[in-house]
Amino acid sequence: MLSFVLMIPKIISILKQSKTILYPTDTVWGLGCDATDKIAVEKIFKIKQRSESKSLIILVYSWDMLLNYVDVIPEKVSCILTGSPKPTTVIYSNPKGLAENVIASDNTIAIRIVNDGFAHELIKKFGKPIVSTSANISGEPSPKSFEEINPTLLDSVDYIVNLPLENKNGIASQIVKVHNDGKIEFLRK
Repeated sequence: MLSFVLMIPKIISILKQSKTILYPTDTVWGLGCDATDKIAVEKIFKIKQRSESKSLIILVYSWDMLLNYVDVIPEKVSCILTGSPKPTTVIYSNPKGLAENVIASDNTIAIRIVNDGFAHELIKKFGKPIVSTSANISGEPSPKSFEEINPTLLDSVDYIVNLPLENKNGIASQIVKVHNDGKIEFLRK
C-alpha cells in the first residue's frame, strides 16, 4: 500500500476532474469531491440517492481556510472548537465561494476543520474544501468501518482511497448551529 503522501497528487488530479472519492475522514469514511464544483456535488447526491434539498458537510484544514468561506466566526464557536476533544462540525450562515448546491436552502453550510491525518493533508495540498458525507446510501446506517460500506456505493465512486485502516474513529462529529442572534445550538452530540 502506498503511503498517503504519495497518493495525494493522484487524488488531487481526480478531484480537479469533477470526480468523486471515497476516503477516510477524521470521523467516518466519507464520500467526497471538490466543494466548489457544482457538477461534482451533483454526483455525490446521486451516489447517496439523496435529495439536493439536504445539505452536506464540507471539510477545511485550518482557520485561515475557513475564513475563505464564511465571513464571521462567532467567539462562542472559537471557544467550542478549541475546547472540544471531539471533531466538531459548525453550521454557519451566509457562506461564500462554494458550489451553490452544497449550500442548504436556508443559506447555511456545515463546515468542520480537520486537524490531522489523511483528510487534513489532502485538503491542505488541494487548497479547496472537500465535501464529506458519510459513505452510505441515504437512509442506511453510517458504516463504522470500511468493511461495512455498501458494495453498490463502492462501485459508484470514481476513486477509492486505499487506506482501509486509516480511520479508526468511526464516530460522526458533533454538530453545532450558530443562529443569527448568536445563539449556539447542539444538533448532534
